[in-house]
Amino acid sequence: MKFLTEFGRYLLLLRGMFSRPENAKMYWKEFMHQCSEIGIGSLGIVAIISVFMGAVSALQTAYQLVSPFIPLSTIAQIVRDTVILEFSPTLVCIVLAGVVGSKIASELGNMRVSEQIDALEIMGINTKSYLVMPKILAAVFVIPMLVVISAVLGMIGGRLAATMTGILTAAQFDKGLHQFFKPYNVFFAMAKAYTFAFIISSIPAFYGYNVSGGALEIGRASTKSVVVSCVLVLFADYILSAVLL
Repeated sequence: MKFLTEFGRYLLLLRGMFSRPENAKMYWKEFMHQCSEIGIGSLGIVAIISVFMGAVSALQTAYQLVSPFIPLSTIAQIVRDTVILEFSPTLVCIVLAGVVGSKIASELGNMRVSEQIDALEIMGINTKSYLVMPKILAAVFVIPMLVVISAVLGMIGGRLAATMTGILTAAQFDKGLHQFFKPYNVFFAMAKAYTFAFIISSIPAFYGYNVSGGALEIGRASTKSVVVSCVLVLFADYILSAVLL
């Protein structure tokens, strides 16, 4: 019963976002601010994770491919497909659920506890539209770009690890990257990226917006939002894989 109640409040929050903005210029400024916070603020951790993710993937793939009948370029194919299909969209978004999600939840929670949201509502501002919608739109706009950057850096990391350890040459790795490439894999990865971006922005926004109590409740809401976001990302990952693959 509690799940149905929270799900209904979540749908009402999403519904309340879609209203005519009081000042479109103010909304645009907030949207660009959130794009900078989410995109530039998360770029460093995404880059570090992606490079090492691709490097480890290349080394472990080479360790498991011991048959002399399998060409070495297969290592690059496996690294490419693994990074594009799973590592970049799913693993990066799970990390962003902790980085971005906790920030959104704590920011809105602090505004709720300090009664800033109540003050804005008294002034006649639709707080759901002004505070929540720019965050969700910015996440949906920026996070797929981070996933693309992550995929590129993951393959670069795999190439560096494979060539520096002498597993295969740069020419062999580049050949493997181009062999049997399916453009549909990119579409699948982007479908996951947009879905996960909506999840890891809207769920923390819901928990942060509906915080009640003191500072302790902000921490609990932030933790709960990250946990729920990660679980929903994994569940959505399974559903999209079953439907689209």
